[in-house]
Amino acid sequence: MNTSSSMQAPFREVSSLTPDRLARLRWRARRGLLENDLVLERFLAARGATLNEAEVDSLDRLLDMTDNDLWDLIAGRTETGDEMLKPMVDALRRA
Repeated sequence: MNTSSSMQAPFREVSSLTPDRLARLRWRARRGLLENDLVLERFLAARGATLNEAEVDSLDRLLDMTDNDLWDLIAGRTETGDEMLKPMVDALRRA
């Protein structure tokens, strides 16, 4: 008997992140602000190899921000108005 799809665990896309793309992401995560560096390094060490495409896109968009704006988001001083970025901001805050 089939169960309702709402009762099943949420689908998580298998990572298609290549080692080269992860290395480029790690390079972009090197910031001038030590606090950002520490959070991003810890996050990528823990989850980098398992990020899906949507997560990589969100992280890329966050890495386009200035160091101070990014740190204000991670530290919870500001909130993003972009619903697509909120899960990544939350993940970085937990890192």
